[in-house]
Amino acid sequence: MAKLRIGTVVKYGLLVFISILFLTPVYVIIITSIKPLDQVSLSQMWALPTAIDFSSYKMAFESLKPNLLNSLYLVIPATLLSALLGAMNGYILSKWKFKGSDLIFTFILFGMFIPYQSILIPMIQFLRNIGLYNTIPGLVLVHVVYGLPITTLMFRNFYASIPDEMIESAQIDGANFLGVFKNIIVPLSITGFVVVAIWQFTNIWNEFLFAVTITTGDKQPVMVALQNLSGSQIVQWNVQMAGALLAALPTLIVYIFLGKYFVRGLLAGSVKG
Repeated sequence: MAKLRIGTVVKYGLLVFISILFLTPVYVIIITSIKPLDQVSLSQMWALPTAIDFSSYKMAFESLKPNLLNSLYLVIPATLLSALLGAMNGYILSKWKFKGSDLIFTFILFGMFIPYQSILIPMIQFLRNIGLYNTIPGLVLVHVVYGLPITTLMFRNFYASIPDEMIESAQIDGANFLGVFKNIIVPLSITGFVVVAIWQFTNIWNEFLFAVTITTGDKQPVMVALQNLSGSQIVQWNVQMAGALLAALPTLIVYIFLGKYFVRGLLAGSVKG
């Protein structure tokens, strides 16, 4: 009994230590964001502010507002389109297999392992040729195409757990390809859509390389604007930290309200390979 209690104490003590270690940067970001600029220094990094000042949030929001809107205009259609196309790919490759479907699925998965840097130059040239360079729709197109491999994989694994008998029954009742997808597959895969949407939303919102190379000026998403918030001569670290918190707020809200569905969807999709 004593050994069991000691083991429990050690386990929870270790968890508390790891939690504190993980939350330490968050603590520094929060207290720095509410400090006046004259109190922001390396020597006072851990000290609480003598006076709370929220002006840094106002300054950060005014600077980042257009770019926050750009990120919303980017992430919403890119997430919805990549989830919908990935769902249809997963549906076809798991329930409507045809000759060569496994080979096609393998080629699609190769897209997950292509480094971003290796395709930047041809991608930018292609976007210039079709008139989508330095536009939000061009950035949407890039994220949809680059997100298809992972969304296809997620949905294919998720649909593998749906009994084929349900689809066969729907076909007997006269449902066609789209009818089965709309009336059978989609209602059964809400948790799968939540998982993919959270995954894509987070990746697209936090992505930097495509954003900084494809867009310039007033077309840039918030993560690029956050980098430019530092200024050229004096770095206002309180404004930087406030901007970082504002930029992280949407993904934080998504995980707070949908985090439990994310874990549930991952477990649901892991029943079959």
